[in-house]
Amino acid sequence: MYTFNSRVRYSETDEKGLLSIAGIVNYFQDASTFQSEDLGAGVEVVSGLGLVWVLNSWQIVVHQRPKLGDRIVVGTFPTSFKGFMGHRNFFLEDAQGNRLVEANSIWTLLDINKGLPARVPAVIYEKYTLGEPLAMPAASRKITVPDGGVEEEAFLVGRQHLDGNHHVNNGQYIAMAMGYLPEDFAVKQMRAEYRRQALLHDTIVPVVTADEGKRIVSLNGADGQAYAVVEFCA
Repeated sequence: MYTFNSRVRYSETDEKGLLSIAGIVNYFQDASTFQSEDLGAGVEVVSGLGLVWVLNSWQIVVHQRPKLGDRIVVGTFPTSFKGFMGHRNFFLEDAQGNRLVEANSIWTLLDINKGLPARVPAVIYEKYTLGEPLAMPAASRKITVPDGGVEEEAFLVGRQHLDGNHHVNNGQYIAMAMGYLPEDFAVKQMRAEYRRQALLHDTIVPVVTADEGKRIVSLNGADGQAYAVVEFCA
């Protein structure tokens, strides 16, 4: 298990002064990156093998969001490596050890040159100690997009959306989708499914479906196929 301590910054909060959902995702991504770097299985090591980890899906359960200035503990651990897949849990706690947020994620290891899934090599998975999965409610990594969604105004991918792999960062999709929630929508669970990579200057066409206590935002390309689908439940 890997943990690090932090404090909720003003730049990470929403209009209510609480750590934003996108901020939570960023903390979790940082935790997994820090752990891998410390274990000698970080970005440069993996890319040196001609490989890259790609996130397939998130399931994030929010019990309570910390507020501006709160001291927090962010933690993560892998739960399994199977073939080309990796499963990883995350959690966020307050300074007293109370669990505020829990998450499950699924990753695929890709061969950079072939663009195909690659079996996780021993030189990578042997660096980690597996943990028991968190006792979270089961949720499919696949998100069904209902018919009848409302197509919102399209926009282009800018450089501010990209990460070191030169495609839209996982957290950026969630930040995009959050913009289509009602002002009073309190997120208790978020799921995200990543279907393909959006690159600089690609067109994003959001399609928003509203249901009782739920919003699904499909971030589509100009061809109508989704780059990512994000589901928010109140």
